[in-house]
Amino acid sequence: MNSTIGKRIRKYREEKGFSQEELAEKLHISRSTYQRIENGETNSWINHIENICTSLEVNMDDILKPEEGYTQINKENTSNENSSNNMIQNQTNNYNSSEKLIEQYEERIQELKDQVEFWKNKSEGSK
Repeated sequence: MNSTIGKRIRKYREEKGFSQEELAEKLHISRSTYQRIENGETNSWINHIENICTSLEVNMDDILKPEEGYTQINKENTSNENSSNNMIQNQTNNYNSSEKLIEQYEERIQELKDQVEFWKNKSEGSK
């Protein structure tokens, strides 16, 4: 989904005649961060979607609409054609879940490093 949104943002940026650098400046982010948004490499567009839409003079629905042939289903399992808010909420939830998962992996990596160090010390002590 990030790549689809990134492509749409790029399309509207090019239609307005902005360079990546110019739009990044309007959003108060680095060009590399903006480039990652367009390339679909990050979810950080969530933090900037309102400013992106304002800068490009487009409706949020134009950027966030579901892909062709895709129907957004809400929690009640009913189709929702105007689901921009649901999509933002879903992306925000996914982003928060990803952050928590990364944090858990980092903690586990540290635990494993501590275990390796413990066993190294233990084996050196028994020699």
